[in-house]
Amino acid sequence: MKTTTHAPALVALAVAAALAAAAPQSFAAPASPVVSAEADECQRERRRGARGESAQQEERYPDATRTSPTEGASARMGRRLNQLNEAMGDSDYDKVLEIANEILEQPRANDYDKAFAANLAGHASYNKDDMEGAKRYIAQAIELDGLDNTNHFQAIFMLAQLHAQDEESDQALTLLERYFNESGSKDPKELVLRGQVLYQAERYDDAIPALREAIEASEDVPDSWTQTLMSAYAQAGRDAEATAMAEQIAAAAPDDKRSQINLVSLYLQTGQDAKAIEILERLRAAGQLTEDREYRNLMAMHLNNEGGEARAIEVINEGLESGVLEANHQTYLALAQAYYFSDQVEPAIEAYRKAAPLDDDGETFLNLARVLYGEGREAEAAEAARQALSKGVSNEQDARRIIGN
Repeated sequence: MKTTTHAPALVALAVAAALAAAAPQSFAAPASPVVSAEADECQRERRRGARGESAQQEERYPDATRTSPTEGASARMGRRLNQLNEAMGDSDYDKVLEIANEILEQPRANDYDKAFAANLAGHASYNKDDMEGAKRYIAQAIELDGLDNTNHFQAIFMLAQLHAQDEESDQALTLLERYFNESGSKDPKELVLRGQVLYQAERYDDAIPALREAIEASEDVPDSWTQTLMSAYAQAGRDAEATAMAEQIAAAAPDDKRSQINLVSLYLQTGQDAKAIEILERLRAAGQLTEDREYRNLMAMHLNNEGGEARAIEVINEGLESGVLEANHQTYLALAQAYYFSDQVEPAIEAYRKAAPLDDDGETFLNLARVLYGEGREAEAAEAARQALSKGVSNEQDARRIIGN
């Protein structure tokens, strides 16, 4: 291959641009930390009716520090509470709110009546997608302190969920602290919320022990919990623990693409590029690279790896043939560079000819001109240099030199 002083500058500039644009993505983000605030206890409350019956038949919180109130529904409010219950059962949320507000304004209603009404009003507001209303009513039900332990603590937990859903982490964490301290709950499905909210608040070092507590207390650990813990380790800069966990998850689920991609990202963060490439190549062989960025990331890794041009060419051509890899300027530029570095000049020129018209300016045309000039194809080089000038280049002098020669 004939070379000139123009060629080295071409290669360095173009490869840097291709790799910068094709940086590997970070590991998959964990699922949202907010669990659904379904009105489970509201359903239970309706089944019991508005007779003031407590949940004593099945004490959910045997370790609670709060003594469950003995006061039930007042005789004066019994009919209205039953109407409230019926409206909730019919999903007539507007009517629920109307009756609940009447009860809350009634001076003869006791704390149980009002707390019951406020709690159902909160659930009705939630079902009407009025989150602020839901928070306001449920906070009122908690403040009245008239519900039995089961419904009282569930109200606290639901309010924590609603604040977490709105990314009001401080309020959510304050309520969760109260909930666990007063209820004595050790339910892992509830414990995990504290870890998720701490993660949401970017308090990763605090999230780790909270998530571990939930995971260790659970017999059947959801994948999302372990993914969040792994992510917390990574975000906290505890790469060794994150990688070890990612390896464990990936080994347990070899066909789960997300787990494999997470491990790839952690290997890249810890400088274990060869392991990252091995996983992506395995996914490619299995036909699991189905996104443009996945082919682009593997392409970039091979180009970053000494002697990886041949594999990069293979990846790019396969991605283009399958239609997964977008046939854009970046792709053809990377292909041109991979061919050029592996001394395959003619296919490099062909790739440059495809890349140049797709560039926003004339830089790729100028690179094409340099390659053509280096191969002694002066007339073609001059034409490419003229096209470079017409689109605009930073180094006009270099383009004019090629044309002049």
